[in-house]
Amino acid sequence: MWAVLAMWLIPQGMRAQEVTITVTNDEKVQRQEVVEVDIQAVYRALGIQAGEPFLVKNALGQEVIYQVSYDGKLLLDASVRPCGTADFTVMKGVPRAMKSFVTGKQYPERVDDIAWENDRTAYRIYGPALQKSGERAFGVDVWVKNTPDLEVEKRYVTELSNHPTIEALKAEGKKEEALAMEEATTYHFDHGYGLDCYKVGPTLGGGAPALMNGEELILPYCYKDYRILDNGPLRFTVQVSYNPTAIQGDQVVENRIISLDKGSNFNKCVVWYDGLSKPTNLAMGVVMHQEDLETVLLGKDMVLYADPTDNPAKQNFQIYVGCLFPNGVSSTRTIMNKEVVNGNAGHAVGVTTVKSGERYTYYFGSAWSKNDVRTFNEWKLRAEESINAIHAPLHTTVK
Repeated sequence: MWAVLAMWLIPQGMRAQEVTITVTNDEKVQRQEVVEVDIQAVYRALGIQAGEPFLVKNALGQEVIYQVSYDGKLLLDASVRPCGTADFTVMKGVPRAMKSFVTGKQYPERVDDIAWENDRTAYRIYGPALQKSGERAFGVDVWVKNTPDLEVEKRYVTELSNHPTIEALKAEGKKEEALAMEEATTYHFDHGYGLDCYKVGPTLGGGAPALMNGEELILPYCYKDYRILDNGPLRFTVQVSYNPTAIQGDQVVENRIISLDKGSNFNKCVVWYDGLSKPTNLAMGVVMHQEDLETVLLGKDMVLYADPTDNPAKQNFQIYVGCLFPNGVSSTRTIMNKEVVNGNAGHAVGVTTVKSGERYTYYFGSAWSKNDVRTFNEWKLRAEESINAIHAPLHTTVK
């Protein structure tokens, strides 16, 4: 998922039947991540126009999945040995059908949720229909999963399609049958592939941003407008904007571009605000719940937390959440509520200062103790390796 710069070394006037992309790892650790290559460099080298078909093969000659992103990048899922290189060959031709490892969409049938996922975790943010209902859910929701398969749409279909039958059974007095069907179809129970058991409410949830007025977080409600910019097979990207919010006499509009890559535990989030008349503090972080206020880490460039779920006594597992700040913050700290509401005790956040229109990039993410990150110590290691990878991106050359 980490941004890289592509260099192309093709003499003018020369066009190749094949182009080699070399991915170089300068670090002494194994790397596996989605890399970016300037797609215009590839088009020029092959002598093709944007939109013409091409395929990509690895060093073994196998055709591999790729994606052309909305912002002009060729995305490749690269595995590179410590201090090693990996070569890919690009050639004209029609690629085979590509399996998608990331996807997302709006679900108007579920109060305008936008939900997205990769092969590790799923997320959602709430939309205008929910805001009209009066329900207070502001932040990023986390849906845990323990399968690389795409699950979100199936969960929505299974739960929502059974609601009429469940309500009909209740109306007929068949409460036990209704409960049995509800338990068998709800995405709030684990049926072997994961579930939704994370509490958001009027909080940052698992990584949302919010401007500050003193020590108060000014949380926007639900998004107003959205555009899906990328939708697989290797990256999902959505841009959202929010209704104007009154902050210190200003009417401020929040904007975000969120992207999630295959294989990553962290979303990239670019956030900016229009309408600020002066520099304002910005907080980005995760909600802390009353059931566990001990398992939190405040680092110089990250905040991490082990969330106890919405029913810790019966779930008996943890959801690991956190934010990474590779561009730095002025501080990381907790902001505790004066009163605990629905278990929400406060937030662990990084704080920086932004001006009107100024873009700030950070990362938010999650993992599940029943999937790929079993302990909080593993989560700390995953976060450290992720931020190290951001600071030392894999390099690409096109020849």
